[in-house]
Amino acid sequence: MTEALTPDAPVISDVTGTAGHAPENPAAGRLPLSTEELEAAVHAIADRSRKAARRLGQANRAWKDRALRAIGAALLENRKQVLEANAKDVAAGRSNGTSAALLDRLTLTPERIDGLVSALENLAGLPDPVGNVVRGQTLPNGLRLRQVNVPMGVVAAIYEARPNVTVDIAGLALKSGNAVILRGGSAAANTNEALVRILRDALDSVGLPADAVQTVDQYGREGANVLMRARGRVDVLIPRGGRDLIQTVVNNSSVPVIETGEGNVHIFIDESANEEMAVEILLNAKTQRPSVCNTVETLLVHSGSTTLPAVAAALRKAGVTLHVDDRIAAALGNSVDTVPADDDDWATEYMDLDLAVAMVDSLDDAVKHIRKWTTGHTEAILTNNLANAERFIAEIDSAAVIVNASTRFTDGGELGLGAEVGISTQKLHARGPMGLSELTTTKWIVQGEGQVRGQQRGNIEQKPGTAGNPAVEIL
Repeated sequence: MTEALTPDAPVISDVTGTAGHAPENPAAGRLPLSTEELEAAVHAIADRSRKAARRLGQANRAWKDRALRAIGAALLENRKQVLEANAKDVAAGRSNGTSAALLDRLTLTPERIDGLVSALENLAGLPDPVGNVVRGQTLPNGLRLRQVNVPMGVVAAIYEARPNVTVDIAGLALKSGNAVILRGGSAAANTNEALVRILRDALDSVGLPADAVQTVDQYGREGANVLMRARGRVDVLIPRGGRDLIQTVVNNSSVPVIETGEGNVHIFIDESANEEMAVEILLNAKTQRPSVCNTVETLLVHSGSTTLPAVAAALRKAGVTLHVDDRIAAALGNSVDTVPADDDDWATEYMDLDLAVAMVDSLDDAVKHIRKWTTGHTEAILTNNLANAERFIAEIDSAAVIVNASTRFTDGGELGLGAEVGISTQKLHARGPMGLSELTTTKWIVQGEGQVRGQQRGNIEQKPGTAGNPAVEIL
């Protein structure tokens, strides 16, 4: 069992429960707190996270991997409890008129729990990023330098209606040596409560601090607001959800934010694309799971392509509503049912069985359309022309650019990262699916033998072939 971690700030025990555990139902029965009490309670959670992070940062890979496997085993052992809690959230969401897309994200199934366990096992099989040497050298004065990956410290995540994220983020944080504070939203309150309890108990069972995983769900939106302002206690904040949630966090947080973005994802079919491949990729990219951010939302078809009738017919047969421009409507005639598109459609992340479709006359036109409407998430080209593929890669500036494959591959698990915290559409520190290395920062280690600034040593150790450039001994 782990030693007790005493909070530095007062804990409102009848709200938070013991040792930072969430109350029996974090979405209901909260006591009214003054602003000062609320801030003190959230800060206490952050301070316990800081202590847990210090201990977790010293854990070796074997210890962390043992914890990941313990979490996986606990999820399987408590599968029934998790599914029962999730059923309550899904029923409440359905009665509240939650959209089909959000209900899909909210829902856990036995298969999705198996997927979470597999992701944890994959994480356990990945190298530990902590201590990885990014670069190193020996300077002319004899100082030996290394830049190494180290944990961020305390990572906070604010997300909505996605209980799978609770496990994904906790697993990634654990493997990268970070403590995590979660705000999963009221829509998934029962599910997240069950999952957080399982995560904490599993950590405790292998001798790691349970406070490496905590939640502020019991404090609702007010608690999330305090978390966003806990600069100095929280090292980085990651929002994951719809545009409104992300922009709220970005605009109101004083904690550094890694911004994840909405996915207005494009596929361009050029005139050389194979029809069979185009049909298969579009069906997968649009219909496999339409509620997620790597689903295609806009299809651009070259006017010289012959694939349009087959692609449109297959999508309609799969239940996709096609929002088309005038040229697509004319090309399809009465063969396929369509609805007219307007500028709102080109800007929309449907997260449902809807697809905007436009005709373009060239690769240049496709790139121009994408640059105007993209959110910088994922864009794909279907082509048998190598020059077009290379131009598309060079000219599209999104987090992921794909050639002749489904956009559904923009995913941490699919790209071999084990899981993902989210998909970053910004350009600072992390971009695209964020896995283990994106939850680390670096520090410089400088080792000397009494050097002072300005001193040069006469005998410099060099690697072969480095004459004239002595500062290149790579460690």
